[in-house]
Amino acid sequence: MAEGVAPQGADGVETDFSARMSYGDYLGLDALLSAQKPLSGQHDELLFITIHQVQELWMKLMAHEMGLAMACIRADELRPAFKATARISRIQKQMVESWEVLTTMTPHDYLAFRGSLGSSSGFQSWQYRLIEIRMGAREALYLKPHRHRADIHAMLQDAFAAPSLYDEALRLLARRGLPVPPAVLARDLTRPHAPDAGVEAAWAEVYRDAGRHFDLYELAEELVDLEDAFQTWRFRHLSTVERIIGGRPGTGGSAGVAYLRGVLEKRFFPELWSVRGKL
Repeated sequence: MAEGVAPQGADGVETDFSARMSYGDYLGLDALLSAQKPLSGQHDELLFITIHQVQELWMKLMAHEMGLAMACIRADELRPAFKATARISRIQKQMVESWEVLTTMTPHDYLAFRGSLGSSSGFQSWQYRLIEIRMGAREALYLKPHRHRADIHAMLQDAFAAPSLYDEALRLLARRGLPVPPAVLARDLTRPHAPDAGVEAAWAEVYRDAGRHFDLYELAEELVDLEDAFQTWRFRHLSTVERIIGGRPGTGGSAGVAYLRGVLEKRFFPELWSVRGKL
């Protein structure tokens, strides 16, 4: 056999990967598939772990795409930003479908292994917090569960004090000459954005003269798509949790369904919704 030529079967497919990268090597499947470690011996615990690990993988990609979208908006390069936000919305649809799989688990199935979770809870997902913070959430309480991990806590604090995706969009509108109030642009970034009539008026100008501001009009609709997908994911999360545990408190001490119902009513981009009734 010639040196450097991989052995092949009769159909030309490589068959010896002892010295070459295989599919499993590239994807790190040994590590990935050994990361599910049920503690209870109950059949459905593997389903629970798998669903949440898959969600975390999707959130890793969401955070990656959101970082790109924010950088592109900051650089006034909207076409790649639109691609990134569209991808995030489609990821959210995949995450919504994952709740459908979890609904095959009954309350009896879940309660059989719930004690194995200890104090762990989805409330403690730092990737979810990073995404929420970049979307515009500003709740300092949500950083506290990560104080035991200095690296993660510092990263979340940095995001908390930086412009959100919506902040970047409003700054872009201002750079384009639209009348975004200076007080909004100069606000304390560690405080949540509050609905503002001046911001609504700036978006109204974009919508009323979409031909002149077409890329900003597209940006507005991409942001609405993104929030719509996010809210759909939140709703399916709420309904799935309610279906499985009812009104019980969450494992990590959260209020469970009551907490999820409360966040469902919060908007990240309020003026993009309110402006629709003013056009």
